[in-house]
Amino acid sequence: MNIIWGGAGDPANNDAIAGFVAAHIDGCGRGFADFTTLGVTDEGWLVAGVVYHNYSPEAGVIELSAAATSKRWLTRPVLKAMFGYPFDEIGCQMAVLRVSEENAGMVGIARRFGFTSHCIPRLRGREEAEIIFTLTDNDWRAHPVNQR
Repeated sequence: MNIIWGGAGDPANNDAIAGFVAAHIDGCGRGFADFTTLGVTDEGWLVAGVVYHNYSPEAGVIELSAAATSKRWLTRPVLKAMFGYPFDEIGCQMAVLRVSEENAGMVGIARRFGFTSHCIPRLRGREEAEIIFTLTDNDWRAHPVNQR
């Protein structure tokens, strides 16, 4: 697994990674605006992506949207890069994920990584709730992945 970055320095990769993520998230057809991306490749193929968007520097908060076609993408180096960007590079104090209540896989991942959950009924439409997951920089730094 290799990590690649998009962003202003590599707009082609940035758009490709964001397109990959949007294509794998139901209801994300409009894509993203004003974003930076991290991609994970395996043997040259993009297998996962993270889009950092809805950045509020005043509040120190950024939203992450992610998608993957491989279950092997969440390695220790990827996790450190994924959360190093918001917490270490741009100084955020909180990261936010919005996840459908029906996405059991992502709900489980967020809970394992120490996110706090807030379920909002109907946020994804009349029949579907959305879970807002939050992770503070303090909680991330205390996570076992950072203890070695």
